[in-house]
Amino acid sequence: MSVIPVLEADVLRRQDPELAEILLGELARQSTTLQLVAAENFTSPAVLAALGSPLANKYAEGYPGARHHGGCEIVDVAERVAVDRAKALFGAGHANVQAHSGSSAVLAAYAALLRPGDTVLALGLPYGGHLTHGSPANFSGRWFDFVGYGVDAETGLIDYAQVRSLARTRRPKAIVCGSIACPRHIDYAFFREVADEVGAYLIADAAHPIGLVAGGAAPNPVPYADVVCATTHKVLRGPRGGMLLCGSELAERVDRAVFPFTQGGAQMHTIAAKAVAFGEAATPAFTAYAHQVVANARVLAAGLAAEGFVVTTGGTDTHLITADPLPLGADGRAARGQLAAAGMVLDCCALPHGDSRGLRLGTAAVTTQGMGEGEMAGIAALMAGVLRGRVDARRARDEARDLVGGFLPYPG
Repeated sequence: MSVIPVLEADVLRRQDPELAEILLGELARQSTTLQLVAAENFTSPAVLAALGSPLANKYAEGYPGARHHGGCEIVDVAERVAVDRAKALFGAGHANVQAHSGSSAVLAAYAALLRPGDTVLALGLPYGGHLTHGSPANFSGRWFDFVGYGVDAETGLIDYAQVRSLARTRRPKAIVCGSIACPRHIDYAFFREVADEVGAYLIADAAHPIGLVAGGAAPNPVPYADVVCATTHKVLRGPRGGMLLCGSELAERVDRAVFPFTQGGAQMHTIAAKAVAFGEAATPAFTAYAHQVVANARVLAAGLAAEGFVVTTGGTDTHLITADPLPLGADGRAARGQLAAAGMVLDCCALPHGDSRGLRLGTAAVTTQGMGEGEMAGIAALMAGVLRGRVDARRARDEARDLVGGFLPYPG
């Protein structure tokens, strides 16, 4: 199956050669550099096929059996399949698969459970909280009174004692657990206990670990949270999009918060692609993949530590690693640029209780390509070689290209 069928047919080349070259250029970039961005992955050709299907033409405001447009008989079936597969995969009473993104899913969760001005307890942004967890530049920080909890200065782990203390004193309407930079599993049972103690809703933002949950490589927040918000890309390997999981008692409130309150028509081609991804995630092959993602991350984290990086929390339980490259001579921003020039693409992030920025990277994409622990050790050494000046950018880029060439994301 071709990765970009329209290019194979020369349709786009003839009609819009400028965009055709852009698409081919991006495919070349992904096929010649190491993709270590923690929030990215490679979808399967089947997911790409659904995204480029005739379902992209269909307007489908509403939900199956209650659409505002005619001709939705087929797309209704597609959405029901996606919902049923999501419910089965995560053990949820209800699933909404229409959210356009993880942020859209969080917005809908707040809309379903809160009113403007309500107090919300969430991980502070300097410690790995997401923009939707109270940033003043985001709707969350403008509409709600966010109180931030932090992490322990010694271990870098969530300060659970502080969570309980803040919940008791501030009596939030909702507690959010989830992070874009925490490499360790979250104690959902603890958060449920605290939420019950203060009469708060519990919202789990599981955008990063949800794919590991699907593969049995991370704890499932569904039995504990009132609403779980997630993305369908990242480790889950689906299309870029979001979803919400909850019990049947909140199903109507969640659905109405997505449509008509925060969104219009559903993107049916994306929903079909989500269904494909959920089906793939229910297989033994995906279970093996999820566990390999974690194994690779642990080896990569250990390799970075051995090379002199300061690895947050001393390691990882997930696909995600945050590390301070300052002992190697560069802060996170400078290191990201040096590594990008050397063919290694990753992010920088805030470091808990530090003045400099660190690096945030993940193993989901390279594991999809088929790389294992041996390759992870090599990547750690190559990163250190670049930052210490032992390996120049040109040589490192050649080494990265050679490595990816043996594990192409879309062979042929």
